[in-house]
Amino acid sequence: MSDTPQNDPKPFSPEELEAAAAAAASGAALDPLADAQAELANLKAQNTDLADQYLRAQADVQNARRRADEEITKARKFAVEGFADSLLPVLDSLEAGLAIPNATIEQIREGSEATLRQLKSALERNKVAEINPAAGTKFDPHHHQAISVVPAEQEANTVVTVLQKGYLIADRVLRPALITVTAPK
Repeated sequence: MSDTPQNDPKPFSPEELEAAAAAAASGAALDPLADAQAELANLKAQNTDLADQYLRAQADVQNARRRADEEITKARKFAVEGFADSLLPVLDSLEAGLAIPNATIEQIREGSEATLRQLKSALERNKVAEINPAAGTKFDPHHHQAISVVPAEQEANTVVTVLQKGYLIADRVLRPALITVTAPK
């Protein structure tokens, strides 16, 4: 082994790095060490810039995620707001009808029919549609639930009667129609 101490290279000061970079940029003929120092200074500056851009991009992604999470939370929290708003006039009509102390049968019937029209209108605005198949319609297990099978003079597996209407909400079955179907012959 050698007794001579190892010479660790001394780090360059920012002034030395800038001078080396300026000399390299001016095209002056430098020795290879000066060229390497200039290139090193340039690469360090690029590295610092890229690290800063990376941190900013990470922050932007985290902010976008946070905003998306907040919007999802609000959407879940207030999802039924429009539906509830369209049902409030129905509630008002029911309360007004019940507030009449000596209503006649005709008044009660008229009020009930008007309230039913309001309710159907509110459901239609919110994309809730009836499933009410006509007699003779082919049985559809996606929209109907057969409660019983009865003999009839129509084609097998067709609707005879609707016991309870079904409902769709935006093409998704909310409740299937309860029906009776014809027996095979």
